[in-house]
Amino acid sequence: MKIFLSVLLGYLFFSFLPISPLYSQLDLNRFMDSAHHWYGINDEDRIIQPLPDQPKYNAEEYQNIADNILLFQKENGGWAKNFDMQAILDDEQRAKVLADKPIENTTFDNGATHSQLSYLAEVYTITKDDKYKDAFLKGLDFILTAQYQNGGWPQFFPDTSGYRKYITFNDGAMMGVIKILENIVNKNSNYLFIHDPKYQEVKNAFEKGIDCILDMQIVDEDRTTVWCQQHDQVTLKPQNARTFEPASICNGESSEIVLFLMSLENPSDRIKSAIINAVSWFEDSAIEGIRVEVIKAPKEEYKYHTTSFDRVVVEDEDAPRIWTRFYELETHRPMFCRRDGKIVYSLAEVERERRTGYGYYNYAPEEVLSYFSEWKQKWE
Repeated sequence: MKIFLSVLLGYLFFSFLPISPLYSQLDLNRFMDSAHHWYGINDEDRIIQPLPDQPKYNAEEYQNIADNILLFQKENGGWAKNFDMQAILDDEQRAKVLADKPIENTTFDNGATHSQLSYLAEVYTITKDDKYKDAFLKGLDFILTAQYQNGGWPQFFPDTSGYRKYITFNDGAMMGVIKILENIVNKNSNYLFIHDPKYQEVKNAFEKGIDCILDMQIVDEDRTTVWCQQHDQVTLKPQNARTFEPASICNGESSEIVLFLMSLENPSDRIKSAIINAVSWFEDSAIEGIRVEVIKAPKEEYKYHTTSFDRVVVEDEDAPRIWTRFYELETHRPMFCRRDGKIVYSLAEVERERRTGYGYYNYAPEEVLSYFSEWKQKWE
């Protein structure tokens, strides 16, 4: 009887313990961008398509998710974009992913590579299973190899054809990479397994990355502004990317950059100046008295998405200030771009496919402005 009670009490005790006290820290939102594109965009060129009602691992099944990440890791150490790391793949899907490992369509776009690496580091901290550490180190070497001599990273590597070669802030590509390095440099608890000489190599790459960011800040008509979504890998000047992504001054991506610069300990005078100039630009480029309204519209199916709504700009004197995604170089005029590359100056002139499939207005600079006075007081 005593043995039975001991077993029962032990069973009850362990049944109510979480699988790991740390798994709840493993935020799956980092994979959302790629997963959204896998499920929501009609891309016939992908090696696998999602199944109807594709099953998924739950957050507490972190080792299964980490094993998925290992499955999707390419032979060169990086990852392709636009798959769901939570997906429970069937045998056919798994076989196709395995067969695709030698293909070097690796990228930092849509969260690819840096999101997988951050997750692997956290799972290794929990499990101490060397397979996750080894995969992380292989991915870290991929990042270090991909860095340009000037400190930037291309959107894709090693395929740097077309706009893939540009240093890209769009969709958090470069900033996602540099934040991984920052965690290592700052000896974040999930990255303590990185030792010299690799640690020093990472530190050097991180410092070069910061310098590159500062070098790319746009000075236009003798005014220092912010950054473009993508910059030339040689001249560091703003560059065109996709047909609807013109070289321009871009407040959304720049907000992420400035928040990152504000987070740095002991910022140099050059970093402080970059932040102050960017904040001045955000203040001056804000638009008052309008808001973007989402309205119902007949269902339309396009190549890359299906929509049952539309977006219109309406006047509203009580609306919070807002910013456009693109500001024209030299004139600093808010602008928009159609899929055919034509520049226009109102959202209404953009075709519905792009109005509903791309974000032309945002509130991102507001977070920077709300934090600026605290940052300024700290460093004055």
